[in-house]
Amino acid sequence: MTNHERENPQHREGEVAKAIENQTAKIPSDVFLWSAVSIMAVSLTLQLFKKDNSSLFVGQWVSPLLLFGIYNKIVKTEGSDKSDKGF
Repeated sequence: MTNHERENPQHREGEVAKAIENQTAKIPSDVFLWSAVSIMAVSLTLQLFKKDNSSLFVGQWVSPLLLFGIYNKIVKTEGSDKSDKGF
């Protein structure tokens, strides 16, 4: 038995995670997608203006935003806990 299993034998989400998921579930998934596309455009614009370091810095925000969007979509469709669905 691992430490995690001893600390949380039912493998349930904590109260903080549930609270965060309840709030982020209110955000439409499109917000993450369009934010990522907008940031790509900003990064391209910075690149065109020869602001290479700024362009790379801003461009790195795209992946986390898309991952947040995927996580948001999964939580909305599947829920965060199997126990929430009665499994």
